[in-house]
Amino acid sequence: MSITTLDPKTALIVIDLQKGILALPTCHDTAPVVEKSCQLIDAFRAKQLPVVLVNVAGGAPGRNEQAASHGELPADWAELTPELNIQDSDHLVTKKTWGAFTNTDLEEYLKSNAVTQVVVIGVATSIGVESTARQAWELGYNVTLATDAMTDLNMDTHTNSINLIFPRLAETGTTADILVLLN
Repeated sequence: MSITTLDPKTALIVIDLQKGILALPTCHDTAPVVEKSCQLIDAFRAKQLPVVLVNVAGGAPGRNEQAASHGELPADWAELTPELNIQDSDHLVTKKTWGAFTNTDLEEYLKSNAVTQVVVIGVATSIGVESTARQAWELGYNVTLATDAMTDLNMDTHTNSINLIFPRLAETGTTADILVLLN
C-alpha cells in the first residue's frame, strides 16, 4: 500500500548503517542509501520526532550454517557510519539478533515517547529491516518503509521483501514521499 499518512508521533528506525555492514557487497550502491537515510534523519530531527539508530554487534546464540564463515570481525565493524551525525537526541540500540526489538529497550523507548508509527530503513532489506518491520507490526505499530533507503546482500531477497512481504505489513514508498508528509 502506498504511503498515505504519518501519525503525529512517528519514529524513524535506521537499521545497521555501520562500517562493517556497509563494507559488505550489496545489490545496490550503499552511498545513495546512506544519503537518503540522512535526508530522513535530518527531517525527523527538524520535526523533533524520535530517531533510532540501530547497529548489530555479534549474533544470536544457536547453530546456523553461516556462523563459521564470518571469522573475526574488524574492531570498527559495529561503528555507525559518521554520515549519520549522531546527536544527543538520537536513541541508540545495539542488537545481537536480526530484529531491533528483541532483547533491547526499543519497545520501551517508543512507548515512553507515545510513538504509534515507525518508518524503517537501512541494510539489509530482507534481514534487519524486514525483521524489525515485522516485529513492529506484530507489536501494533503502523509501519512505513522507504524502499529507496534500503538495500540487501542479494537482489532476489531484496525484491521478495519489497514486492511480497512489505505490502502485507506496511505502507511503502520513497524517501521523497515521506519527506512530503513530514512537511
